[in-house]
Amino acid sequence: MWIEIRTMEVNENVSAVSSIKEAREKMVAMQREMGKNKAVVMDGRDIGTNVFPDAELKIFMTADNMVRAQRRLDELSSHGDYHDINDVLQNLLSRDHADMHRKENPLIQAKDAIVLDNTDLNKEQQLEFVIKLIADMQLAKDQVE
Repeated sequence: MWIEIRTMEVNENVSAVSSIKEAREKMVAMQREMGKNKAVVMDGRDIGTNVFPDAELKIFMTADNMVRAQRRLDELSSHGDYHDINDVLQNLLSRDHADMHRKENPLIQAKDAIVLDNTDLNKEQQLEFVIKLIADMQLAKDQVE
């Protein structure tokens, strides 16, 4: 199922909307409500620093910018939404810059986040990485108890 929030049009406007303090406050409240009982996986640019600063596991995902752009282009193209790679790359870089420099909860890596550079990893390898992190956390927790 194609998710409309993944279109270039949305990506071109999301940073402007996310910089609105009232919109951010409402979204954070909704996200915290969704995660109040834990057992939730969330993806977002301030989830580990603002929404759930005390989360048990924080993963800061990164990748080479050209790889990110190619992945986004492939995703868009697979749904009939065709763009130039340079436009997609510029959109990613522009959004990163805007999000890193916004006043309200800028995009930063949480100090206790584990970095996952997935430049050279496929989806299955990324999943294996995360599952191992969870298993290691459980093992460490069991050893303490």
